[in-house]
Amino acid sequence: MFGYYIFLGFEKILMLVPHSWRKALFNGVATLAYSVDKKHRLVIKQNLQFIYGDKADAAFVEKVSRYAYKNLALNILFTIERRHLAIEEFEKKITFKNREYVEKILAEGRPVIYTAAHLGQWEVGGSAISAFVEPLAVIYKVMSNPHFEQYLLASRGKFGITNVAHHGALKPLIKQLRKSKSIALLGDTKTSARDGVLVNFLGKDAYQVSTPATLARKLNATIIPVASFTDDHENYTVEFYDEIDVSTIEDEDEAIQKATQGLADWLTKLINEDPRQWFWLHRRWKSDYPEIYQTKA
Repeated sequence: MFGYYIFLGFEKILMLVPHSWRKALFNGVATLAYSVDKKHRLVIKQNLQFIYGDKADAAFVEKVSRYAYKNLALNILFTIERRHLAIEEFEKKITFKNREYVEKILAEGRPVIYTAAHLGQWEVGGSAISAFVEPLAVIYKVMSNPHFEQYLLASRGKFGITNVAHHGALKPLIKQLRKSKSIALLGDTKTSARDGVLVNFLGKDAYQVSTPATLARKLNATIIPVASFTDDHENYTVEFYDEIDVSTIEDEDEAIQKATQGLADWLTKLINEDPRQWFWLHRRWKSDYPEIYQTKA
């Protein structure tokens, strides 16, 4: 509780200074975190070497690692600033690309399962869709500190996002889709054979969450991949990608497998285009290849 109130005091002071100062501060924090956080720097290195092999030399690993910390820090800064951001000001920062993909589906009265990843500015993307396209329901993992959890949920709810706890999330998500209302899911976290299907992701066979494909198949929803990017961390492009179909294959298991592989292919392409954009700090392949995290620095 005491730590939370200290944080609120820090937030209050932070919001008194210009945005450029806040961004410079968080860039500095990212640089410091990169310098002292050997544990997660090692995870990034292990992941990159596993995927890119000899191409992941020291210069490549450092470049990706430094940006990973910067990007995470600025996602956190947006979470703080979002609580104080006017919707008119937010709208000026957002450009949508391929919005017609979504409008076509909504005009048909079908719900959309926006499938994103820890890529680029994921916090910006969800808020932008919920504020300017349609309100969303999203899943969150319960935090150990309830005060910080409520802070995060209030920030995400600023622009119309409905937060659904991870445990027991399936029923409220199904209810949302049956009302022809849309949801957003992250599809790049580690999983197991029980909760996913085997796909080829970044050139490696691994299990991937199949929930988007399963829900879309059973509830006549549409999967639209989405990602958010920025060149200056001031203005953002939220890009929608082609629908991933789950309805034209008669066999349900085959349809779910193909759609989940389609999402893996989409994300693989984006990561390979700019590896810095993905969240390499987590042990994505811990369930599939635990041995890669046993190496030393």
